[in-house]
Amino acid sequence: MTLVAITRVAAGGEGVGRLPDGMVVFVPRSAPGDEVEIEVTERRRRYARGRVVRLIRPGPARVEPRCPHYERDRCGGCQWQHLSHAAQLRAKRAIVGDALRRIGHLEIEDPEIVPAPSAWRYRAKLTLHAAGGRLGLHPYHAPNRVFDLEDCHIARPRLMQVWAAMPLHRGLLPQSLTELVLREDREGGVHVVVRAGAEPWDTGPLSTALGGEAVSLWWQPAGGAARVVAGARPGFPALAFEQSNPELAQQIRREAIEGLGRMVGAVVWDLYGGVGDAARLLAASGARVFSVDADASAIRWARQHGGQAGSITFLEGRVEETLHRLPEPDLVVANPPRAGLAPRVSAALEAWGARRPGARLAYISCDPATLARDVARLGTFQVERLTAYDLFPQTSHVEVLALLTRS
Repeated sequence: MTLVAITRVAAGGEGVGRLPDGMVVFVPRSAPGDEVEIEVTERRRRYARGRVVRLIRPGPARVEPRCPHYERDRCGGCQWQHLSHAAQLRAKRAIVGDALRRIGHLEIEDPEIVPAPSAWRYRAKLTLHAAGGRLGLHPYHAPNRVFDLEDCHIARPRLMQVWAAMPLHRGLLPQSLTELVLREDREGGVHVVVRAGAEPWDTGPLSTALGGEAVSLWWQPAGGAARVVAGARPGFPALAFEQSNPELAQQIRREAIEGLGRMVGAVVWDLYGGVGDAARLLAASGARVFSVDADASAIRWARQHGGQAGSITFLEGRVEETLHRLPEPDLVVANPPRAGLAPRVSAALEAWGARRPGARLAYISCDPATLARDVARLGTFQVERLTAYDLFPQTSHVEVLALLTRS
């Protein structure tokens, strides 16, 4: 056993300290200021990993976790319930600033951060796993195991109401069940997506047990597309990407568009546009919008709810394979997945910025590291404004809005 002082938290949520020989060690469930006795579980050339065996002295940032699963089952859904909310916000600011300095090579201070409206009961989507006769979530230290979930304290109440009925009716689910997705859509509709094998199963009893028309029951067989099989039949695609904290996500989109300035008559690219939320805001501001996404179900829904007839063109396809179909933009909004911009996309934006003085790009990122990498690739642009958002309280994930300009 080794005594370690934790000095900060890393981007993945683990506490950081040093072993007696000076090697950096990452320790889950530790907090800045903690003195902990650890067992070293992994040692590599440049760093080690450990687990807390005993808390010798808690740091000032440590609090009692609210959810019993957090310590009892070592739930991997949250990483930071043992940190105070203020400490979480400080850590997220530092994670963003460090990434932009270390990877993006920028001289920049830690950004301001916008707190979430609520630190609990905000999550509108929850994916549960089936393994070994259990249905629930993974422990953070054993991703192949599952513990039975009683309650998720960051999930919305309506989802947990549906979930409360599920253990009583476990036998109504397919034997080949692998995952169960619970989702509350923007109109308050609740969806239950059953991911299982391709064998037929009687959906009626489960639908009745979950409330009949009150819940949309979907089935996604292995290798197939999800479809509604019982209950309400809304048009919103249950598996289309949408942020799990939709209210704050909408605020980020509004602030991104406001940051681009006047856009009446402007041609705007909306890259990785999903179900068209940003596109509709852009069109309402007077822009002519070209919105691109690879998710066919998201594009279908976006076209049905496009609004501003004639001012939005929705295109289905990978962004890097679609840019040649778009007219030259005046402004760009990009909201890529965690992998960031594909190299062909960042190269196209860099070329656009090089030939367009005054070009403005609003980049919404869910990964500070890939944001920093892409900012470094966009050398003709300068970071005009950087704002972090606590989109996922109790976790180490942070959303960032970077407004980039070409002087």
